[in-house]
Amino acid sequence: MFLFDVFDQTIKKLKTQTANILTLANLGLGGISIIVGMNGNLQLSLLLIFVAALADRFDGMAARKFNITSDLGKQLDSMSDIISFGVAPALLVYQGILNEFGAPGIFFTIFYIGCGAFRLARFNITEQTRYYTGLPITAAGCLATISYLGIPYFPPQTFLFIIIILSFLMVSTFTLKKI
Repeated sequence: MFLFDVFDQTIKKLKTQTANILTLANLGLGGISIIVGMNGNLQLSLLLIFVAALADRFDGMAARKFNITSDLGKQLDSMSDIISFGVAPALLVYQGILNEFGAPGIFFTIFYIGCGAFRLARFNITEQTRYYTGLPITAAGCLATISYLGIPYFPPQTFLFIIIILSFLMVSTFTLKKI
């Protein structure tokens, strides 16, 4: 009887933390992506960003399914997203091609990260609606990551343009229906 109570309480605690565990998995994958990218393994970095996107998708689903949304979870999700979809993709594209531009490449890499942070901060202080304002950082990060695959096929200026456009789309005020 005692063992069943302990098991039941453990299962309940795990359910209440499922979304946060997935969010921390997102953060960890983004962090590992940065580290392996710094060590020159850009293909693995790319893959880890996409796996982080899956974890990010599932954390929200778990929070809604188990009705365990919280302000802490929202903040933790944003902190994880800036790593996995702000810093990691920006550094991937920087190391892949933007470093060829010198100071402008550095500037627009940091600009992208700053716009992503601004986008997340704005999201965290606004009322939840059925619409996003600006391009979500997850989408921007995935688009930046996908663009890395085009490096052998497009001129280097294309990627500077992509990073600039994604940056402005994140901080823009257009609305996008949530799916």
